[in-house]
Amino acid sequence: MNLSCEAIRDLNVLADWLSVDDFSGREEALHDILILAGHAIIPNIYGALYFASQANIPVLFSGGIGHSTPLLKKAIQESSLVNANDVDGKSEAELLSMIATRVFHISEEKILIEDQSTNCGQNADFSRDLLLKGRHEVSSAILVQDPLMQRRTFESFSFSWKQKDIHCQFTNWPVFKPRLLMTRTGLHITGGQLPGLWNSERYISMILGEVKRLRDDVTGYGPKGAGFIDHVDMPTQVVAAWYRLMAEPAMAGLVR
Repeated sequence: MNLSCEAIRDLNVLADWLSVDDFSGREEALHDILILAGHAIIPNIYGALYFASQANIPVLFSGGIGHSTPLLKKAIQESSLVNANDVDGKSEAELLSMIATRVFHISEEKILIEDQSTNCGQNADFSRDLLLKGRHEVSSAILVQDPLMQRRTFESFSFSWKQKDIHCQFTNWPVFKPRLLMTRTGLHITGGQLPGLWNSERYISMILGEVKRLRDDVTGYGPKGAGFIDHVDMPTQVVAAWYRLMAEPAMAGLVR
């Protein structure tokens, strides 16, 4: 895929904003749980689970069978660390739990599984309901998702939990911030230190789709649209980057 230098800069501006990061690495004593929503970005998953294993805090895996499930299955089957072929029929939460126990030796007693959600809003709703049903008191949580979905996941959890009057302090942690880089060998996505990132077209499509969903207009998820989240303020540079990219027909065609 050939992109102009300006398009790459604009996509990096959007990716940086989407992958909101509040995590310093020293918060384990301040949080009740780590919530990992299902996706297929392996460096993110490994980073989150390594931290959870070292911090010895509970982990809630949220994710049923959805768009990312085949990608996560493929990543697990190709991983020499997991070494698993028993992935058929398993939800994203079950697959993540498999990685947690087999690779990072997190005990099952430290794991909660929510395996019915198929989208970001349900991740928030069903995780909330699982904790309420089990009478788990959670006032602070580390929230981990695909870096490009981190901001929308935070907005979804904040909105959902507020509906049940649950006051939880969410710390956003995308584990790493991805960036596009054009070299003599082509377009590359940097940030993760392991294989298992997006391909270029999926990466760009996800960036553009996430910004579209976070925009508070008739096509977005805010109060003026679907009403799935509260209004999200977008920085001036993010709005400007979005409009420049949308002025390019090739970019506009990638919005999902």
